[in-house]
Amino acid sequence: MNISIFGLGYVGCVGAACCAKLGHHVIGNDVSENKVNLINQGRPTIIEAEIDELCKEAHDKGLLEATMDYHYAVHNSEISFIVVGTPSSKEGHLNLKYIYEVARQIGEAMRDKDDFHIVAIRSTVLPGTNAKVGEIIAEASGKKRGEGFTVVSNPEFLREGTAVQDYMNPPLTLIGTDSEIAEEKFRELYKDIPGEFISTDIGVAEMMKYVDNTYHGLKIVFANEVGNICKALGIDSHKVMEIFCKDKQLNISPYYFKPGFAYGGSCLPKDSKALRTLAHDLYVDCPVINAINPSNELQKKNAIDIIESKGKRKIGILGLSFKAGTDDLRCSPIIDVADALLGKGYEIKIYDKNVAISQKTNTNADFIAAKLPHLHGIITDDLDSVCSASDVLVITNKGKEFADVPAKYPHKAIVDLVRQFQTIDYEGNYEGISWGNINQNPAQNDKLVRDMATTEF
Repeated sequence: MNISIFGLGYVGCVGAACCAKLGHHVIGNDVSENKVNLINQGRPTIIEAEIDELCKEAHDKGLLEATMDYHYAVHNSEISFIVVGTPSSKEGHLNLKYIYEVARQIGEAMRDKDDFHIVAIRSTVLPGTNAKVGEIIAEASGKKRGEGFTVVSNPEFLREGTAVQDYMNPPLTLIGTDSEIAEEKFRELYKDIPGEFISTDIGVAEMMKYVDNTYHGLKIVFANEVGNICKALGIDSHKVMEIFCKDKQLNISPYYFKPGFAYGGSCLPKDSKALRTLAHDLYVDCPVINAINPSNELQKKNAIDIIESKGKRKIGILGLSFKAGTDDLRCSPIIDVADALLGKGYEIKIYDKNVAISQKTNTNADFIAAKLPHLHGIITDDLDSVCSASDVLVITNKGKEFADVPAKYPHKAIVDLVRQFQTIDYEGNYEGISWGNINQNPAQNDKLVRDMATTEF
């Protein structure tokens, strides 16, 4: 396959050499004459393990060349990668002028090219950039996206020092595209790369690099804060974290990584508060650990805001315990939501069969009477009565009985706090707490599209 790579810096040079290693013909493009000359001499533009050998081998085989002529690069390739820098401003906004300038150049070169062309954004960019790049190319080329060209998001996940190995042995390969042609081409391009090939929505692909890197930073900071607490106590923090990492069921796993409602129960609120208080008493500053509870409280407020935004006064809460399959009400976050709504004059009805049963058998009655007297008379095990009498239905856990609620009550507003449905074909108003409209009903699926790509010149 014939590839052009715009930008011969760190990521571009590694990508060019590795693509050539896979047997593709690669044309590098850069505004730097020095970088172009280095590539044409079979030498890399960066210092990185294994890159010297790859560049020399690719050059000797005639698979790697470079030019400052962007028309030549586009006309002699099927896919053009944009791999230029995206520097940050003091406020954290990205300066995308280099991305947009390359997009304009590619568009100009495409104006007199007949073949369908694929543009792939490899640079790290915010959601919305792909759409903007497509607009720039369409204007510069006079072609329509989807007919004369398409734009793919193909983020890189390379680490300095191991970039070649990361490229050739990734945990996964990710593209965001709305083009079947592009997906097929990229499957062919990366067919010899191990790991799962994932084709997803463009916005998801654009978001992934930021989520990955922010989480990696969070891991480092969390471990450091734990270490600082351990040091103050005379405890070996490396032994603590070594054992922590042995738990592959909860600690190092996909568990708890689903956006949704606030946490509750008898353990997480109490223990995170205890660790925070311990750090305070030891005079150890732990801003990340200190932020956990306030962030959890904020998610409760988000739920209240969404419910209030429906403009209805009759609210049905489906599930009161902190998770499905239990009657445990200790620190259940939905109780705080119900309290707040009752205090604002909303009419609340609550369905929870386990809590209702425990009331009748007196196993939970004393706790409810003492701690939740204002909720005592509005908890029932009759799901239909709650749904029928309410205008807004709030799903708080993944109880199986809630799966049929949309079909039975097609005109209610549904606020989903737990992603009960992956997709939904629903006539009413549906909204998730941390995700957009997943309604497949075209009449309801008027998703707001925002361009978050900010450019500072």
